[in-house]
This record gives sequence, structure tokens and C-alpha cells, in this order.
Amino acid sequence: MGDRADEGGEGVTTSKSRNKAGAGLKIERVWTTEGVHPYDEVAWERRDVVMTNWRDGSINFEQRGVEFPESWSVNAANIVTTKYFRGAVGTPEREWSLKQLIDRVVDTYRTAGEEYGYFASPADAEVFAHELTWMLLHQVFSFNSPVWFNVGTPSPQQVSACFILAVDDSMDSILDWYKEEGRIFQGGSGAGVNLSRIRSSKELLSSGGTASGPVSFMRGADASAGTIKSGGATRRAAKMVILDVDHPDIEEFVATKAREEDKIRALRDAGFDMDLGGADIVSVQYQNANNSVRVSDEFMTAVENGGGFDLRGRLDGQTIETIDAKNLFHTISQAAWECADPGLQYDDTINDWHTCPETGRITASNPCSEYLHLDNSSCNLASLNLMKFLRADGGFEVEKFVRSVEFVITAMDISICFADFPTEKIGETTRAYRQLGIGYANLGALLMASGLPYDSEQGREVSAAITSLMTGTAYRRSAELAGIVGPYDGYARNAEPHKRVMRKHAAANDSIRPTGTVATAVQREATKQWTLGNKLGDKFGWRNSQASVLAPTGTIGLMMDCDTTGVEPDLALVKFKKLVGGGSMQIVNQTVPRALRSLGYPEEQVEAIVEHIADHGHVVDAPGLKPEHYPVFDCAMGERSIAPMGHVRMMAAVQPFISGAISKTVNMPEQATVADVEKIYFEGWKLGLKALAIYRDNCKVGQPLSVAKPNKGAAETQAPAGEVEKVVEKVVEYRPVRKRLPKKRPSQTVSFSVGGAEGYLTASSYPDDGLGEVFLKMSKQGSTLAGVMDAFSVAISIGLQYGVPLETYVSKFTNMRFEPAGMTDDPDVRMAASVMDYIFRRLALDFLPYERRAELGIFTAKERAAQLRAEAEAEASGADLTAMAASAPVEAPEPKTGPVAQPAQEMADVAAAKPAPSVGSSTELLEAVIGKAADAPLCFTCGTKMRPAGSCYVCEGCGSTSGCS
Repeated sequence: MGDRADEGGEGVTTSKSRNKAGAGLKIERVWTTEGVHPYDEVAWERRDVVMTNWRDGSINFEQRGVEFPESWSVNAANIVTTKYFRGAVGTPEREWSLKQLIDRVVDTYRTAGEEYGYFASPADAEVFAHELTWMLLHQVFSFNSPVWFNVGTPSPQQVSACFILAVDDSMDSILDWYKEEGRIFQGGSGAGVNLSRIRSSKELLSSGGTASGPVSFMRGADASAGTIKSGGATRRAAKMVILDVDHPDIEEFVATKAREEDKIRALRDAGFDMDLGGADIVSVQYQNANNSVRVSDEFMTAVENGGGFDLRGRLDGQTIETIDAKNLFHTISQAAWECADPGLQYDDTINDWHTCPETGRITASNPCSEYLHLDNSSCNLASLNLMKFLRADGGFEVEKFVRSVEFVITAMDISICFADFPTEKIGETTRAYRQLGIGYANLGALLMASGLPYDSEQGREVSAAITSLMTGTAYRRSAELAGIVGPYDGYARNAEPHKRVMRKHAAANDSIRPTGTVATAVQREATKQWTLGNKLGDKFGWRNSQASVLAPTGTIGLMMDCDTTGVEPDLALVKFKKLVGGGSMQIVNQTVPRALRSLGYPEEQVEAIVEHIADHGHVVDAPGLKPEHYPVFDCAMGERSIAPMGHVRMMAAVQPFISGAISKTVNMPEQATVADVEKIYFEGWKLGLKALAIYRDNCKVGQPLSVAKPNKGAAETQAPAGEVEKVVEKVVEYRPVRKRLPKKRPSQTVSFSVGGAEGYLTASSYPDDGLGEVFLKMSKQGSTLAGVMDAFSVAISIGLQYGVPLETYVSKFTNMRFEPAGMTDDPDVRMAASVMDYIFRRLALDFLPYERRAELGIFTAKERAAQLRAEAEAEASGADLTAMAASAPVEAPEPKTGPVAQPAQEMADVAAAKPAPSVGSSTELLEAVIGKAADAPLCFTCGTKMRPAGSCYVCEGCGSTSGCS
């Protein structure tokens, strides 16, 4: 069915040898056409990439005339240009075309594949290179960022994004840990380490003194990470610190970050700048790492049944202390409730699925918890874009998916042959065990486009089947490669446990009971792949000790123009879209209309529902949308957000088909309790997850959008009766202050006519601070309408005087539709959907600056004329902005408080509107729609609000991530 290796194992020697027997992969075309180069199949265009500094508007990156396919979004092109193009800007060595970038990487892979004997002939190598090129060009998959940074350049050929280190109970080892970790951070990657071998602070040194304990050494590592980050790295240092649950210092470890969070609160209340990136936050410890506790089945069983649990010394394994398991579990959950740390890693589950236990246990993970393997090892990642395999009729391209996995896993294995590593220990382990991490992105978009709720049995069936097919195909190809260039060096001593894990994967696949057509077809093919792969593995072994993980897919997800990352659902139903030539527009996600069509809605209903989403940001009460279809459009945040257990159940559905684990944080609402956290952590163990972390909204002080400093002396909240939770926050009662207008104030009166109904609008303003009072007069004094208008005017005026921004009223009342409506006598507002629509458009024109109005899509007649002239000039020069806007389902100028459909004559203004400085990402847009701040950090590179990507965050503005990329 796919490209296959020649039968026979004559070429098998060791993984380091060249293939001398002449056997190799016979490569067949899947995506490409013989005689046509992939570059000749697409239309190319030149663009200018200009990135500005978010603080002062100055230009911090500029490269003009870069070459990309017309189909690539502005955001994808910007990120690739700024992140991945090599060479100094302004020099002849600087890359300027996507062709150069892809060729640099693919040519290196092809050359190495030929050198190490992967292909049967040069013709097969050429087809392989063309297929990889086509897939990268059409955003079918992407390698992880280090590949784009380093492969084919004079720099070390670093291809791995994920690292696991090891530290022993000696000062030399601890200092080596600092040095190795720093070297990895310097290169922009992250690492994880388990500190459980370090003796506890309750044990003695050989000199007779008391040991420092692992927590004290964490301080030094944390300071080192913070220094390297602040010394010029493009993102925060990404690191994971793990401690086993039976370590005598476990309670101190659990409390570290929660205690620091109390310190942050105290410093904030004293007036220090404790926001993320603030000047004073660096004085707080342990903020550069994710913390996780390694829990055993023994401990979780003790939690379940009640009873004691022994904490054991590191030197002799003797019991130092016996504690109550439930109390410790509650303490862990309490700390996670307070500050989102620690997460849990389920040790026995992890090692039950370990292919190489004879070499050593799995003790640690990378910072995002998806890579779990041997100490001093690394993993290179690549992710497939699942939406590229969804057919127009709702089917799934099973055959193309299988063949694509073959290409990608082959390329990933080839990369280990030429890769460089930050330390020799990591290099030796990785070359000997050849850990790979194929994964995917856009699962949430695929499910929505297919009309399947993320939190549903059908959605989980499809997800499990696709994941099983991916990993089954990857291991089948790995077995074929073992027959050509040999199994991994550590396979011989681990052959039986490796085969056992492969049988476990196959048995889990057999347990899927699909009900839908797509899930049935995918699972059927997955069964074939596992059967064939295990047969080949029994004969040849496997080339790779690990094949798959589910990574965050942050930067590369943006590169592939994915709507969703990794295993995540959609963040929200509306997002920003950057336009060629500058500017941006807010659109309803493209997945939504596709989902509605797959559910059988006619086109006119699709348009009405999309317009409702544009107006409200959610599907509740959308015209014609059946309530039973609401769950299809549930997202991670917003009006209808997926319940925390919905995320856990999805993780449990796909975990049995992943070699490693899943990078994902389970978001919980602010009102969640410690008991809710305990339930999530306990269910994660019961459902067979390998790792799990939670985040409760607003649990951290260092919020990027803090608006007021709490008052000292505010009363503490009292714990409800029966609660044993520690009170960690003070409730601050905030009272807005009314700022009255002076006795004498400037004002203006405008007469208007809307659909034949006449009236007067009088607006009074502060002498130096904008609108403060509104009076509306319509109909005769004493009539019902006059009374309603008077009351409405007073309400709006009081709101303005208490500090409600005018743009909030404008965004809420524009486009309100009721009679009278129609033509007006105002040249700047020719059509109005209602009197309210006209009044607040007029107020916006008179009292809001251009930048705010551009964000809201409200312009004067002169401004519209100027924009149309600019648009015409742009079209004449080849920059067709309006066409770009026309591709979106809702062509509306977008206020920061939510998408708003504008009158017809303003539609064309969207593309030319100046982008609003206050809204620069989908997360900020969602905050504006729901009126609530999201707990996401600001990008340290460009200042844009980041959005979640697995257990990390990614910046939609520049592509920077807070962890694995």
C-alpha cells in the first residue's frame, strides 16, 4: 500500500553502519506528479515583512521582497521570515524565499539518507525529496523549530527540541546539571530533570552534617535559568523539575511555588511591580520551572483506600517518615489550586509502557511532559496537519495519511544520523535509542469541521483511531527501517519488553469500538498497520525505541496555519487574520461554516449563524441552529467552554496510542475547588494518563492585565464551614469613583433623521478628558418614547462619569437592529440599523480617535474615500487587500470587544483599516468578547498576548513560545 522496503535482512548490521547489501526503500509518489517540480505547481508572490516594537512602534525587523506561495497567510510568512530564515538581514547570505529554506533542510535529509543507505536508488531519493518538499510547501506537516534553525547551516546540526537530563547525589553531578541545562537554554530549547537521587534535608552527609536537599539546589538552577533568559534568549527558559512522591523532602517541594505566590502577593500589595516581566518579579524564586510530582500506584492506592505512606531515604531506602497519603495528596492539590504547580506524573503507568526498561527506568520528562524516556536523551519532533487529510465530503484520507507518516518518520530517523547534540552523553543515548516524536496538530479543527463535539464519544473515537493509525504506521515503518539499516543499538537487550509494549498498543487499538464511518475506516487500517508492523518487528526489530508524542505545536502550528494546536480544542470561534500589506481583520473561524455545512445546514442559515457568532462570539441562540448542535462549537474558552473532565477524557482516549505522553494543561474555572483538582488528578491516574497538569483561572498574581492594586488591610475571605482549604487571597472591594462634569462644560447638539424619524443629540464633554454626558430628544415631551430616551440618556451619562469607556458603549449598541432604520441625513453615516446604531456611530466619530474607530470599523466619509483610493492604488501595485478580506466568511470591521457586522458601504474599509494597537491576538480578542482577562503571558519578544499551545504558550504575532516549539 505505501512505499515498502525490500524484503530480507541481509543489510542489517548495526544502526551506525551504512547499508552495504543494496536493499533500501522503494519510494512511490503520493502528493507529487512525475516530471513536475513541487515549486512549479503553486503561484508565488513577493511580500514585505515589517515587525514593529510593541513599546514604541519602532521597527525591530524588516525584510522586503520575501517570496512565499500566495496561499500562505501573512502570519505564517512573517513567522517563517523572522524565525527561520538564516543569514544576516541585508546581506547576500540572507535567505529571502521559502524555496531556499525548504531546500536547505530537504537537501540535507536527502544527502544523509543516501549516505546512510536508506534508499534503493538515487531515483528513490529524489522522489523522497520531492514528496517532503511538496508536503512542507503545502503545510501538510512541519519539523520542530531546531530543524529550521540549524539544519543545512554552518551551525551545529541540532534537530531536537526535547531534552531529559540526569543528576546524581554528588556536587560534581549537580554542577554538571547547571552547566548542561544552561547550554540547552542558550540554544532556545528546554530540559527536564528528576532530583530524587539527591539525598534529602533529613539525611546526613558523610562529614556528619545535614544535607541541603534538592529544593535548595533548585534555587541555583532557577537563578541560572532566569539569568540566561534575561541575558538575551528569545523566550523564558523552559524547564521541568520532578521529585518522587516518596522523597522525604516532598512536602517542601510541593509548597515551594505556592509559598512564593504568597510572597508575590505581599510584594504586590506593598507596591512592587510583580506582573509577568515586571521589574521586581525576578526577586521571586522557582518561577522559571514547571514542577511535577512522580506518584506511584502504591501512593495512589493509599490515597484511594486511606492509610499511611512511607517516605524513604535516598542512600539506603529506609523509611524516614510515614505520612498520611490522603493528606499529602490534598496538599499537592491545594498547591496546584493556588498556583498551578505541581503537576502529576504517573510513574508506574509511564514505565509500564516503556520499551527499554533493561537500560533504565523513565524518571523524567521534557518541560512540556510529552517526551518521557531515558535520562540524558533527546527527541526530535514533527507534526502533521490533520485538516489536510479531511476530504470535502467529510471523509478522511486514510491512504495519504499512512503514506505521509511513512515519509515523515523516515526523515526524522535520518536526522539522527547527522545530528549534533549539546552534550556527548545526550548524543550517545539518542544515537543508541533513536527516540522520535511524530505527532499532529489541528485535531480540534478536524472534529469541529466534521460536526463532532470535542467532548463526545464520537469525537474521542475518531481521535483515538487517528492516533492509533499514526503510531502504528510509524512503528511499522520503523520495523522496515530496521530491516534496512538495522534496529537501534539498545534493541537487543530490550527486545522482549519492546515487543510487549507493541502488543499493548495493538490490544488498545482492538479495544476501540468505532460507531461512525470515519472512525471505522481509520481503525480498520490502524489494525492492519499494527499487525504488519509487529510481524516485521518480530523479524527485524525496530529502528526506534520511541515513535510518537503529542507536542504543543506552537510556532510550527502557526507556520502550518493551523486553527488548533496539538490535541487541543479550538480556543474560540473568532480570531484575528492579518492582511497582506498591513492591517488585520477579525473573522469567524473558517472551521465554523464548514462544520455547519457538514451538519446539513443550508447556505442561508450558515450565513445567519456565522453573522450571529460575529456579533456575539458564541453560538447560543444563533438563528436556526439546533441546540443539540451547540456542543460541536464548544471551545476551550468563552460562553460555552469544555468542562475540565472533557479535556481529561480526550487525553485518556489517545494516550494508549502515544509512545510518550501529551502536552496539555487542563484549564479549570476560577470557582473550582481543591476537591475538583483532587478529582481531576485522581481520574487522570484511573484513566491511564502518563502526566497531567491543571491551571485554575486567575490563580496567579502575575497577571498581564492587572488593573488595580489591592488595598492594604482588605478583609480576608472566611473559609466556609467544613472547609479545610487554606485561604490564599484577600478579597478587595473595588468601588468606582464618579467624576462629575464641571458646571460649565463644552457641548454640541446634532439634529438627525433615521428612516424618517427625527431627533436631537446633545453631547457634553469634560474640558480635557472626553465625553461625559449625553441627552437624546425624540417625540413630544411626556410621551413614552421621550421618557425612555431621557432614562436611557441618564443611564449612559452616569456610566460615562463612572469610567465606562465610550468604545464599550459603541461596540455594544452599534448594529442593534430595530425600527426606525434606514437612510439618515448624515453624510458620515448614510445607513443606520436603528436609532441606537446611528447615535453611537455619531458619538464615536465625534469623540473617539482614529485608531479606536479603525478598530471598530467606523470612519468618516473622507476617511472612507481616502481608504478606497489607497486600496485602488494597492490593487494597481498588485497588493489586493480586498480579495484577501473577501476570502473570510465575515467581512466586518472588528471592534476589540467582539466581531460586529457593519453596513454594506463600510465592508470595503476593513482591509485598509489601521490595526488596533490594543488588540493583537486571538486571546486578546477573546478577552474583549467575554469581558474577562485570560491567564496568558505577554510575549517577551513582541509584547502580544500569547495563547495556549499544549502546556505552553505561543505568540501569534512573532511565533515565540514559552516551551517546546
